[in-house]
Amino acid sequence: MVGAIVWDVITWFFGLPTSSSHALIGGMGGAAVAKAGWSALIADGFRKIAVFIVLSPIIGLLLGFTILVGVMWTFHRNRRVDRLNKGFRRTQLVSAAAFSIGHGANDAQKTMGVILALLIVGGVLPPSAGVPLWVVLSAHAAIGLGTLSGGWRIVHTMGSKITKLQPVSGMSAETAAAATLFFTAHAGIPVSTTHTITGAIVGVGSTQRLSAVRWGVARRVVWAWVLTIPGSFAVAWLTYLPFKLG
Repeated sequence: MVGAIVWDVITWFFGLPTSSSHALIGGMGGAAVAKAGWSALIADGFRKIAVFIVLSPIIGLLLGFTILVGVMWTFHRNRRVDRLNKGFRRTQLVSAAAFSIGHGANDAQKTMGVILALLIVGGVLPPSAGVPLWVVLSAHAAIGLGTLSGGWRIVHTMGSKITKLQPVSGMSAETAAAATLFFTAHAGIPVSTTHTITGAIVGVGSTQRLSAVRWGVARRVVWAWVLTIPGSFAVAWLTYLPFKLG
C-alpha cells in the first residue's frame, strides 16, 4: 500500500494521470518479492494485466472516436458548434455519472480485494468470507473523498492539456470509457480507468485533426504509465526491507 500511495503522490505532484490500479499491483508485487522472492509472483495474472495495459487505452480511443463521429454525423445539420455543445451539457451529466459508476466498479473493487486478503491472512475472517459491508463503504468513501480533494493538477491535464474538451466531446469520451469499464468489470478484468479515459480523450481529439492532440503531453503521460508498476514495485520492495532485516 505504501508503494502505491507514494507513487500516486509523486505523479499527482507533477500533474500526471497514472493508474492507481497498476500502482497497487506494482506495490503488491514488490512486497511479495521482498518477502518470498520472485517465485511468489503468479505469471498469468501479470500477463493478463500487461495485455490490457495496451488494450484498454486503444479500446477507449476507438470508441471515443467512433461515438463523436457518430454524434457529429447525426447532428450535422446543426452547424453551430456552440448550440450543439449547449444541448450536450445536460447529457454530459449522465455520461459523467456512468463513468463514475464504472470507475467505482473497477478501481474500488481492487482496494476491497487487498483489504479482504489482509483480513483473511490476519485470521479475522475465514478464507471463504465475502467482503464485509464496512470494507465496501470504506472503499467507496475513500475513492469519493480522494476524487473530491485531489486538486486541480490532474483535472487540468485531462481536461485541457491533452486536447481541448467541449461538452459534446467530453460526453463522447466519458461514454466510451464507461462502456469499456462496464465490459471489463463484468468480465472481471482489472484495467486502468485512467488509461481508458485518456485513450478516449485522445480519440475524440483526433476527430478534429491530429494536431488537436498535444502529443508531447500524451508522451509524458505514457511514460508515467510505463514506469508505474516498476516504480511502485521498487518503493514497496524498499519499504519492506527494514521489516525483513529486523
